[in-house]
Amino acid sequence: MAFEPIELEHTFTAPIGVDVKGDVWSCVEMPGSAEFFGTGKTVRVDATVDGIEVPNVGLMPTGTGGHMLSVSAKLRKRLGKEIGDAVEVHLSRRLS
Repeated sequence: MAFEPIELEHTFTAPIGVDVKGDVWSCVEMPGSAEFFGTGKTVRVDATVDGIEVPNVGLMPTGTGGHMLSVSAKLRKRLGKEIGDAVEVHLSRRLS
């Protein structure tokens, strides 16, 4: 069964860096994501991070009930941000 994309208008600010089993991953955690999406599984979205488009990206489960968006080294370089710096994430469309 195909999933029909859903337009979203959701913005949050979070620091880069999510603790995953004692390691800090280069991700931002979305507050209240499981309740927002109604699932604890991976959700694909179109997003922007500090205004830079990140299309068709997966929000992965954190393992503690939330979701996180990966912020690659290439994207951090474009943003001029490092782990610990805050970014604004805007979700514009849910794809799965």
